[in-house]
Amino acid sequence: MELLDNLSLGFSVAFSLQHLMYALLGCMLGTLIGVLPGIGPVATIAMLLPITFHLPPTASLIMLAGIYYGAQYGGSTTSILVNLPGEAASVVTCLDGYQMARKGRAGAALSISAVGSFFAGTVGTVIIVMFAEPLTRMAQKFGPADYCALMALGLVAAVVLASGSVVKAIAMVFLGLLFGLVGTDVNTGAQRFTFDLPELSDGIDFAPIAMGLFGIAEIVVNLERHLTRTGAIKVGSLWPTREEVRRSIPAVLRGTMLGSALGVLPGGGPTLGAFSAYTLEKKLSKNPGEFGKGAVEGVAAPESANNAAAQTSFIPMLTLGIPSNAVMALMVGAMIIQGIQPGPEVMTKKPDLFWGMIASMWIGNAMLVIINLPMIGMWVKLLTVPYRFLAPAILLFCCIGAYSLQNSTFHVMQVAAFGVLGYIFSRLGCEGAPFLLGLVLGPQMEEYFRRAMLLSRGDAMVFLERPISLGLLITTALLLVVMALPSIKKARKEAFQEEG
Repeated sequence: MELLDNLSLGFSVAFSLQHLMYALLGCMLGTLIGVLPGIGPVATIAMLLPITFHLPPTASLIMLAGIYYGAQYGGSTTSILVNLPGEAASVVTCLDGYQMARKGRAGAALSISAVGSFFAGTVGTVIIVMFAEPLTRMAQKFGPADYCALMALGLVAAVVLASGSVVKAIAMVFLGLLFGLVGTDVNTGAQRFTFDLPELSDGIDFAPIAMGLFGIAEIVVNLERHLTRTGAIKVGSLWPTREEVRRSIPAVLRGTMLGSALGVLPGGGPTLGAFSAYTLEKKLSKNPGEFGKGAVEGVAAPESANNAAAQTSFIPMLTLGIPSNAVMALMVGAMIIQGIQPGPEVMTKKPDLFWGMIASMWIGNAMLVIINLPMIGMWVKLLTVPYRFLAPAILLFCCIGAYSLQNSTFHVMQVAAFGVLGYIFSRLGCEGAPFLLGLVLGPQMEEYFRRAMLLSRGDAMVFLERPISLGLLITTALLLVVMALPSIKKARKEAFQEEG
């Protein structure tokens, strides 16, 4: 009964005219971002963070969430029609989606993608509803030592599931932790690593880091790649054949379940879900040779998986305050900007925000089906805009957003500095996501660690005496051991080899 009351509250919030408008705006922006190659949801949410300063908390989070799962939908359009992924999770859709389009089945591929995405998104939201309250009640039993251990587990899991070199991922996490130390010590009031700059006394602002690391760096990298468009293929009929439907249904179900599970894991998310679902379908198929030549399962499974993962990645962020990927780290940043402490208290102290956001996910998924199928023609026309014209507009938007934070040129300089740093990371093959997770979780982990030590009068055994903390630390240690196993190293390379 309590659950029904909460959902009723959520839908009453989500169905207000203001929140419907922001949900639609987020879905439209997300689809646009997914369609335009080379921008991606992380860069866009990073660039839009300054706007959230001037919006009510619920409206800003509904819009940012719409951008995130809208990008998962939009990315399939260009992957199928022009063989260009709009964002990382759509890379695998190119393999069979474009081949279906070349066979005259572009419309069917787009329909299967949209319907599979809608089903997966709906299931993902149901899972959030089912697990939100139990996880929140469990989190309320956590003490400072337990939270510190949980954040350590989150950082280690992010390293395990990050694509590329493990050593580089660990280095990025530690670099993020170091940047998180800048500012005033909350216990002693001493200045740390501020270099006598008063602007750094409160730490490095989250928005300029995100905008520079993902927004500016992404623009430079894409200009360097000389993004080009191939000739668009005619869409044709949107109706799939009976055989295509029969083969798609089990693939959608498997992709949804796999994506839902991987979305919850720290460092998981849509990209890992999509690649894993494609690999699974290929292994289960009686005709694996069809994959890469237009197999409908190669579209249905990854598209369902990336949307399910996009939804369920909200679970650890909303209930525990732990971001599971770079986008969730940005969402945590947006909540902190609004003066909201992410974690179990969100549900108890701000139920309208918590349940309103969850209800908006159902509404957003319905909006996305309506936006994607009838408006395919318009999205395809946008692909004719050269990237060299888009880049200056995005750059200008970043600078205006950074300046508007505190009407200070210092923030614009910060964006430029982190843009250079982000480009260097890209050239070195280092992911920005572990850095961002280290930056977000680091200060919180330090605060909980010091609080635990104060309460225990400096006795570090408190981390082993509490059952929750001990269990989390054992899990963290097991992850570190497992990560060193040769078979796991091989599996990681196989899971991400398509992305390269």
